[in-house]
Amino acid sequence: MSTSDSAFAWGPSPVVRPGESPGGQLAQGQRINVTPEAVGWQYLSFAIVELAAGESYSQKLDDQETAIVPLEGAGVIDLDGTVTPVARESVFKSLAPVGYAPPGVTSTVTATDQRFLFAIGSAPAEGRYPARIIEPSTIRSEVRGGGAALRYVNHTLAPPIEAERLILYEVYVPRGTWSGWAPHRHDGIEGSPYLEETYYFRVDRPEGFWMHRNWDDARTEESVRGQWEQMASGGDGDCALVPGGFHSSVACPGANMYFLNFLAGEPVADERSTPPCFHSEFTWIESDWDAGAWTLPLFD
Repeated sequence: MSTSDSAFAWGPSPVVRPGESPGGQLAQGQRINVTPEAVGWQYLSFAIVELAAGESYSQKLDDQETAIVPLEGAGVIDLDGTVTPVARESVFKSLAPVGYAPPGVTSTVTATDQRFLFAIGSAPAEGRYPARIIEPSTIRSEVRGGGAALRYVNHTLAPPIEAERLILYEVYVPRGTWSGWAPHRHDGIEGSPYLEETYYFRVDRPEGFWMHRNWDDARTEESVRGQWEQMASGGDGDCALVPGGFHSSVACPGANMYFLNFLAGEPVADERSTPPCFHSEFTWIESDWDAGAWTLPLFD
């Protein structure tokens, strides 16, 4: 288990909604802000920022790396004077170039459209890798799962794309479908790597919603907090936090779902590819995703 065992605020819901900053203030332009100090973990910072045309958001961290993911609109990413135009009509239309800044490099985002929405996250780093733009053509994509757990996963900042602690995925989930199945954990328990994680959700209909569960059934003595559970739900633009335990998410039947994962923790560089621990009571389905599925009606 991680040496970082500071207490998360184990409230009834781990959801952060637009306009919220757990334990702190929102800086200008921020719609969501999650800091390690506010939520009781050690490595990962995450924010959603919205700019109007001509507005800028700048950050320089001497001991952290930073990743910038365009979500909607158009702007430029300036990494210590190297300026790259970026644009994305919608997360449901395409992938987008991602900005990466090592420690000591100033990253400035400026909106060139009426509205530019982007995610920005950081984690401790030493400066092993250069500032750069990661083009969509270099991002590995795959279809995972099957049946009611089919999803499309983009390895936005994951090996072989180089970073120190940050890991990013962009995941597309058809309506009524589960992601993170079989349920998995990466909190340093049961041989899993220790990673902190945020899920930033978008849904493609205004009435759409998602549901998310964090839990631990205390199957091993490592589960020092015993049995616990957090159930959460939200809509377009809400963010779920994963303080530990097993977790999985599902889209409601009426809306397709996108989510952006930011993760960071103890694994560094190539160690970021270390797999999580999957809940053994649920992995049977991976041998046949349609096993046991009903065909209706059940009775003549």
